[in-house]
Amino acid sequence: MTTVGFIGSGNIGGTVARLAIAAGYDVVLSNSRGPETLKDLVDELGPRARAATPQEAATAGDLVVVSVPLKAYRSVPADAVAGRVVIDTNNYYPERDGQVAELDDDSAASSELLQAHLPNAKVVKGFNNIYFKHLGSLARPAGSADRTALPIAGDDAQAKARVTTFLDEIGYDAVDGGSLRDSRAFQPNTPAYAGLYGQFSDETGVAADAAAVRAALAAFGA
Repeated sequence: MTTVGFIGSGNIGGTVARLAIAAGYDVVLSNSRGPETLKDLVDELGPRARAATPQEAATAGDLVVVSVPLKAYRSVPADAVAGRVVIDTNNYYPERDGQVAELDDDSAASSELLQAHLPNAKVVKGFNNIYFKHLGSLARPAGSADRTALPIAGDDAQAKARVTTFLDEIGYDAVDGGSLRDSRAFQPNTPAYAGLYGQFSDETGVAADAAAVRAALAAFGA
């Protein structure tokens, strides 16, 4: 079974790791503070999880999840993720990340910045538009009537196909949202962002199927 490496193991990264382990994956977790700070999470996740440095997690992962604040995207080890599919979960929050001119003037999407930093990896945007508690609670087996869909975006068709398979295995349908440039349609303050799956005050969330996600993406800029 494939190993998933995590660069950043906070709310979204930790939740994806839980879902991946439930689906039979091994996970290698990392953060900016060192493997020892992940002991509690590794103990919770069990024998399929271990902690490492970001370089080691990237090298170990057949699939790599980058879940760091946008302001830290240049810390992702480009050499270690070369040739790999990278799922980018980050969002641009100026109050946290500082002002980024290319994002402020809408000349780039945030995942395009990460792709430029990782020229030899294949970046796919995903998991960025859903509250982490909803992500943990809405997963359902394939074929379930109340299965939720998540949008993804990327510039490489094979990479998007790989991420679609991963989402299916951990409990979600995927909606192809186009290119990395098109991922602007499910960044913060868009119809497809967060509220599509319910209010933050509801920790369970509300299922949103592929048709609902496509409608929200289509409403971007309308």
